[in-house]
Amino acid sequence: MMKKIIFILIAVLSVNLMPAQTKVGGAEIPNSMNFEGKNLVLNGAGVREKMWIDLYAGGLYLSEKSSNAASIVSGNSPMAIKLHIVSKLISSEKMIDAVNEGFENSTGGNMNNIKTQIEQFRSLFLEEIKKNDVFDLVYLPEKGVNVYKNGIIKGSIDGMEFKKALFGIWLSNRPADDDLKEAMLGN
Repeated sequence: MMKKIIFILIAVLSVNLMPAQTKVGGAEIPNSMNFEGKNLVLNGAGVREKMWIDLYAGGLYLSEKSSNAASIVSGNSPMAIKLHIVSKLISSEKMIDAVNEGFENSTGGNMNNIKTQIEQFRSLFLEEIKKNDVFDLVYLPEKGVNVYKNGIIKGSIDGMEFKKALFGIWLSNRPADDDLKEAMLGN
């Protein structure tokens, strides 16, 4: 009986000692997030780098873990991508350029149906971007994509086609960064 109690006590303490965050590229990425009552778990996280310079840490959050990029991109369940800026080299202009390239790649250049939504999304990055800014791109089926900067909502964009193109920036066959894609998929 005493062994059982000690075992249970150790098990409970071990669970409580698990880290609540994952350290990636100098940033702390939470292991779970809650948006409007939807609990999401960190599927995987990695770093977007260019020419050996870490630009941002990115984390993918899902209702349940998955390594299938295509089903995540086309999925109609709550999910989020967290971008934690870790470089002073990221500016509003550079972020908008990267977003433009990302949408071009994720849609195969076929952006006509979501042109208005892409323009709305780009406008959310006009405000100055600084090191340690955190963006949360949260898809909730009933609301579309909500964009947060440092915990403050900046805008909401409707449409499943837009959501697919947005998540495709990181998870399509032509992602922003192959290593980051694999890390987000938990590989």
